[in-house]
Parts: sequence; structure tokens; C-alpha cells
Amino acid sequence: METNLYNRVVATLLAIATVAIGLFAIFNLQQESTYQQPDDGVVWTEANSRVLSGLIAVHVKSGGPGAQAGIEPGDFLTAVNDRPVAYGADLDLELKHTDVYGKAEYSIIRHGVLLDSPVVVYLVPVDRTMLNLTRLIGLVYLGIGIYVLFRRWTAPRATHFYIFCLVSFVLNTFHYTGKFDLLDWTIFWGNVAAEALQPALFLHFALVFPEDRLRGRKRSWLVPLLYLPAVTVIGIRIAAMLLWQATFELKLLLDRIATGYVAAYFVLAAILFLRSYRRADTPLLRQQLKWLTRGTLLAVVPFTIFYAIPFLTSNQVDLPWQRIADLFLVFLPLTFSWAIVRYRLMDTDLIFKRGVAYTLATGTLVGVYFGAVALVSAWIHTHLPPAVSEWGLVLAILVIAQLFDPLKRRFQSWVDRVFDRHKYDYRKALVEFGRGLSSETDLQALLRSIVDRLPSTLLVAKVSVFLADSPGLHDGFRLAASHGLPADLEGDSLDLGFLDFDYRERQGHIFFENTQQTIHLPETQQRAAALLDLNYYLPCRVQDAAPHSSPNSANASAKSRTIAVIGLGRTIGGDFLSSEDVELLESLASYIGIALQSASLYARLEEQVSEFERLKEFNENIVESINVGILAVDLDDSIESWNAQMEAMYALSRKEAIGQPLASVFPPEFMEAFDRFRNESGVHHLYKFRLTTRAGESRTANIAVAPLLSRDFVAVGRIVLVDDITERITLEAQLSQADKLSSIGLLAAGVAHEINTPLAVISSYAQMLNKQMKGDTKLTPLLERITQQTFRASEIANGLLNFSRTSTTEFRETDLNQVIRDTLALVEHQMKTARITVAADFSDDLPRIQGNAGKLQQVFLNLLLNAKDAMPQGGELRVSTVANGHVEAIIADSGAGIAPENLKRIYDPFFTTKSAPKPGERRGTGLGLSVSYGIIQEHAGKINVESTVGIGTTFHLEFPLLRTTIHA
Repeated sequence: METNLYNRVVATLLAIATVAIGLFAIFNLQQESTYQQPDDGVVWTEANSRVLSGLIAVHVKSGGPGAQAGIEPGDFLTAVNDRPVAYGADLDLELKHTDVYGKAEYSIIRHGVLLDSPVVVYLVPVDRTMLNLTRLIGLVYLGIGIYVLFRRWTAPRATHFYIFCLVSFVLNTFHYTGKFDLLDWTIFWGNVAAEALQPALFLHFALVFPEDRLRGRKRSWLVPLLYLPAVTVIGIRIAAMLLWQATFELKLLLDRIATGYVAAYFVLAAILFLRSYRRADTPLLRQQLKWLTRGTLLAVVPFTIFYAIPFLTSNQVDLPWQRIADLFLVFLPLTFSWAIVRYRLMDTDLIFKRGVAYTLATGTLVGVYFGAVALVSAWIHTHLPPAVSEWGLVLAILVIAQLFDPLKRRFQSWVDRVFDRHKYDYRKALVEFGRGLSSETDLQALLRSIVDRLPSTLLVAKVSVFLADSPGLHDGFRLAASHGLPADLEGDSLDLGFLDFDYRERQGHIFFENTQQTIHLPETQQRAAALLDLNYYLPCRVQDAAPHSSPNSANASAKSRTIAVIGLGRTIGGDFLSSEDVELLESLASYIGIALQSASLYARLEEQVSEFERLKEFNENIVESINVGILAVDLDDSIESWNAQMEAMYALSRKEAIGQPLASVFPPEFMEAFDRFRNESGVHHLYKFRLTTRAGESRTANIAVAPLLSRDFVAVGRIVLVDDITERITLEAQLSQADKLSSIGLLAAGVAHEINTPLAVISSYAQMLNKQMKGDTKLTPLLERITQQTFRASEIANGLLNFSRTSTTEFRETDLNQVIRDTLALVEHQMKTARITVAADFSDDLPRIQGNAGKLQQVFLNLLLNAKDAMPQGGELRVSTVANGHVEAIIADSGAGIAPENLKRIYDPFFTTKSAPKPGERRGTGLGLSVSYGIIQEHAGKINVESTVGIGTTFHLEFPLLRTTIHA
């Protein structure tokens, strides 16, 4: 009871509002026809000048009164009829006093100079042509809203949609005239309210259609927030009217605020519809929302791009294409009305297509009609006398109207044929569809094409395709694709034994008038037929050659078998198919059968090709993944294959190498060795071959050259395997050096122990004799020299012991920069004495290493003293540290350098070039670099040397980064 009362109250209020709004629209039209507002054809704005007050011409309408009087954009208007004008209200008041067709004298300043005489402007009525067209759009809104309301009062959101249409009617039909009496003020504020409410109603509609996103207490507060901008726009209009000066600039600002608000809400609503369309989970809803979304975009996008954005970003207003873009909003009611009336897929699709097409058709007809009338009128005015031209124009209009009527009917017939093409040519579409099936080779795509095209062509609600898994068996079919069936039905176990066309040798099709009452079938098959709910089953047959007959034999016979079955339900309207439809479908089934068989064969062929490609790719991956360079050449020595390892080793990409002659890629030394066994069979090897790459890098490689044979064991080229052993050779040299040092260390330990004992005896007795012969001037120097030489021999012996001794010194976190600084401090005086300049460059953020500071200081002290000895005449010593994935110390001198033949022996024990030192140099023992090498190895580091005779020597010491342990 309460619901009925509520509905009655709502209906009464809507009826009263509709009648009142309609009466106001009629009164507004009458007033507009009797009262004409004067216009000078110029868009003015207030000048931002502190010296002069007046208006500046922003835009002069071509052919308007202002343009005819000679007003130009940028002209400064100071007075009209000798009355000063400072604001837009002043100009409107003077134009109103002058009235339509009156003469107004404009005082104009142009380029800073006041014109000698006033500019005379003859005012004309405001052009209201577009207003009549917008009134037509408003009537469309109102008519659709009333149709929706009367047709389906209880439909979802019908009342909301009607209010939206009613507000849109007000927006398009209420146009104030400028008279500003009680009626005009009512029209003005009604238009302002409608302009503010229409976008909010439309966005609200998008939020609740097709599902209510504002349902629930947590979202109910969004409704008033949704309408807050509309209330704000109205409030700004009221404030501007009561508090602010009426200027053109203010009017333009208010119009831009309103336009920006309208465009923003419309774009947001379009996004919501697009989002709903993408999230639609049912075909019906998705198809319905597709047309709603397209209709919204068709209305909103042109309005936003061609009207709102130019209006908001520039002063160009009232342009023709802006007016046309504003008219696109008429598509909103056309696309939404039928969705609310029926809320069905087909009807929504149909009403959108018909609404758009009939609107475009009518517009085209009207445009062509008036265009023809205008052309004839222009010809009559040009070629006929004035006395005859008026009667000639009337006669031309009548003749064109008579000739145009058949064209209109023809156009209407064409539109009807387009929208009812399923009644005219859907049979032709089916035949073309069947012929085009053979071009589809993908089985799944073919199945989707069948179940998608048949429903849209035949207008049936359900279509399915059953494929034969086991041809010849009565239960060998499975549901492969469907349209309109439940999604979980394809995975259900269905007894499809009634599809036994080959087993029972049926020639036609199966028809179930009532799928729920198939009592002639077994119980499991009855269940399957009821779940599928399909009324027609048509076999798709193909011809197979007789198994015991040759294809070329005259007795070869063919036997048909069913490869698939097509199932169809009733039409969307609930009708059965006609006999002509079934006959056509039976013919089409043969095309479908052939296409399915071809797609199955193609699928099996693709599987074989895919397997071949997989094996080929697998073999190629083996070649690419092997850690040996592999290349193949043909009999003309042209490179045909080049794997990734060759790319990395030879610094030459596969694209650059393939197709190149072997001689243009490899050096002459390799080609000379390659040519030596060109005519010999078998596999040939080049051990530790020095290969210079194109980048100039020298590599050492083991190379194997073998013949490349075909399946028939015919030589088609050669395959070359290149094993890069450069790193291995370096490691072997380091291992040999370490083994040599170890052997020498053991030997040195034994020698040192044996020498120390007699040296101690000689030293003791020499010192005793020295004390006894203290006064003997001849023997004392000799004894002292003996003692010194024994000490020197002892130092050598101790050096040998240190070299051979395995240290157990504790390693700890060490700052390499500090070690080098401390060592430099020890030799600072010696460097200054030797006139050597020390340049130190230490990295501030150098990581710490794990090491022993004392032993490291011994290494750096030895290197610094060697550098000093290499520069007896003075020079420059550069010491620096860097971090590059490891910690590196660099010691470079500008001394004499090391001869190339000695460079490989500097780490050998007892090898020294200082056996006969020059003045200022110290005598060498040959153990310094050997001991340093051992200390660096003990620190898991590397020591490398670069030297050029006459330029200097540089030592590079590398240490691994400190490994930190994180305790949980």
C-alpha cells in the first residue's frame, strides 16, 4: 500500500512538473518570437588597463554588423552614443536602448589613436537558428522520456532516466531573451539549474546502471557528494549575480566553469560505462553494454574534443563546428531508452542502430533537400528578373519537393533493408560463410567462428558443435564449442549416444520438439538432451575412400562418415526454424564437415612441424650452449655457421661472420695451417695455436678441423672446433711458478740451516780475534770485514728461511691505504735524498681487505725501494688505490724499466740485476720479489707487472674484497 501511494505521489509530481515545464517552454518560445535582442556581431571583453576603461574586440563575426561597420579585432571601445562603457553591462544597456535595426555610434581607439569619427553600427537581431535546433533535441529527450515512463513504469531506473530526460528538455528548450521580466528570469534560472543537474544525473545514472554501485550504507554518502558540484555551480551563479560586477570576462569565466564541469562529468560517466562493459561477465550484458558505451562515447567524445576543450583553452567561441559538436549529445537518449524499456540484448542493439541510422538518414535528406533549394534559388536570383524571381523560387521549391519524395522513400527503404537484412539476405550470408570456412586452418578458431556466426545470422539462442573422437562408434562425440549453453556443461559427462548418424545410417537431421520429453531415448541420453536443450542436430559428413580400393581403381568407392554434429536451439523469439532454413543448414553442414576435417589434418601437420622445430631448436641449443667455439664452412671456405662461443671469443657477431670467406675473418697464420691439410682426410689438430682476433687480442686455442659430411657421407664442407685455452695456459704458468717456488723453498730451507752453523762459528771467532787484536791496525779492519760479511751471509740465510717458512701470522681486517701511507713514511727521507717526487692518489671509499699489515708493508717497502733503485737520477713515483670489484694498488715509476728477457724471471729466487750496483743503489739478494710474490699469494691476491725499457715499470696488486659475515 505504501509503495502504491509512493508511486502515485511520484507520478503526480512528475506530471505536474512536466506540464509546468512544457508551458514555460511554450511561453518562452512566444516571448522569443515577439522580443528581439539586438546584437552587433562582436565578442567584447573588458580591458585590463589602468589608464583607459573600455572594451576590447576579441572576435568579429564575418558578415556581421560590426564587420560591416569596419570594427577589427583589437579595437578599443570607450563609448556608445557618447555614453562611456567600462563593463559588459554598460554595452548591453546601450544596445538595448538603441534596439534592433537602430544606429549605434561607437567611439573606437585603434592602435592607440582615437578615430576621427565614430563607427556607425546598425544592430540586428541575435541569430537564434541553433536555438530552434536545440529545441528539437529537447523534444526528442522529452518524447523518449515519456515513452519510457509510460511503457515500463517499473523498469529499473526508469524514473531516474525520465528525470534526466526532463532536465535535458529544460536545458535545450529554455533560452532567456534578455528582456528579464518575471518569465525571462524563470527561464534563466531554470536553464542554470538544468545545466548544473544534467551531468550529475547522467553520472548518477552511470553509477547505478546496470548495477547499483552506491548500494549500502558505506557508499550512501557518495550520492550528496555527487550532486555537490551541481549545487556549487548554481551557488557561483547566484553569488556572481548578487555580489560581483556584471562583465563579459565574468560571464566567460562562469560559462567555462559550467562547461568544464559538464565535460568532466560526461567523460567520467563514459569511463564508468566502458569499465562496466569490460567487466561484464555474461554475453547478454556485455553485448548490451557495448551499445550503451558506444552511444555514450559517440555523444561525449565530439562534445569534449570539439566544443569543451577549445572553449576552455581559447577565446574562440560560437564556431560552426562547435555548434555541431554540441548536437552530438542527442545520441544519449537514443542509446539508453530501449535498454530501460526492455532490458534485453537484441532490443538494445536494434534501437541504437535504428536511432543512429534514422537520425543520420533524416539529417542527410534534409541537408540535400535544402542544398538543392539553395542552389536553385541562387540560379533564379542570378538569371531571372526580380519580378519573376519570387514566383520562380516558389515554383522551384514545389518541384523539388515533388521530386524529392521518391528519393526519400528510396532512402527509407534502403535503411529498412539494412536493419532487416536477416529477412532478405541471411541465406546468402550463410552460403558465403560456408565457402569461407575452408580458409580457416586453426581448429579452435574455426569452432569459435561457427558458434559465433551462426547465432548472429540465424538469430538462434543456442548453438553447439560436437566433434567425433572415435568415428564409427555410437557414443564417440564430445561437446567442443558452444554459444548460449552453461559454461560448466562442456566439462560435464554427457551420453550423446543419440548422435548415431553413422551407426543407424540416418540421412537427415534429428529434431526434438520438446527437449524435456524425449521418452524414446535411454534415461542418460534423455538427461543429456534436456541439459543441452537443443532442438536440431545436423550431421557434418565427409567422404572416405574404401579401405581396400586403390584411389586410381575404377572400382574405388567412397563411404561417408560423420565428423561432427551441429546443434541448434530455437530462435531468440522462441520460434522453430523453417524447412528452408533446415535445408540450407544441411547443405552448409557439408562445408563445415570439410572445413573441420581440413583443420584437423592441418592441426596434425602442425604438431609434426612443431616437433621437428623443437628437435631442430634442441640441436641448435646444444651447439649454442657448448663451451667450445664451433663454425662450419662450405667447400668454398665460406662461413655457414658461427655459434655464440665464437661470437664471444672472436668479438665478431654471427650476422657479420656468416657468408664471409674464412680468409677474411682469420689471420694468415691460421689459413696457412688450414691449407696444409685441406686435401687430407680425417681430423687434424692445432695445439696451443696463437690466434689473433679482429680486436687485436691474442688468444691461445686448441683447434680441431674435421670434414662435414652429409647423410650419404659426401663431404659438403668442414667443421672447425676452437677451444680457447688462454686462461688455462695462464693458470698453468702460475701453477708452474708456484711449484718452482715451493721446490726452491724446500731447498733453501736446507741450505740456510746448514750455512747458519758455520757462519755463527766464523762470526764468533772473528769477533774474539778482533777484541784480542784491538790495537793491531792491520788485522783489525780485516777481522771487522770478515764479521760484516758473515752478517751479510746470515741475512741471506735468514731470507731463505723466511722465504721457505709457512707463516701462521694472524690475518685481520686491514686498511690498505693506511698500510701504504705508513710504508711511504718509512722511505720518505730516502725518496727526498734520491730526488724522487711521490704522487699519491688514494680512493676515499676503498673497501677493507683481509690481511696482515706487517707482511703487506714488507711487500710495499720492497716495491718502493726497487722503484727508487730504478731511478738513480731521480724521477716520479705514482702510488694509487682503486676499487673495481676488487681492491687494487698501483705502483708506477719512471725509471729504466725491465728488459723483456728478464720480465718473466723477476719472481725467481736469487735472480737480481743488482749484483754490480751503481752508485746510490743497494746490492740485491734476488729474494725481494720472490718473497713478495709469496705474500701476495698468501693473501689470495694477484701481482702483475708492465714495463717498458726507458719509460718505467708499473706493478698492479689485486686483493679480494673483505667477506663480511652476518650473524642472525
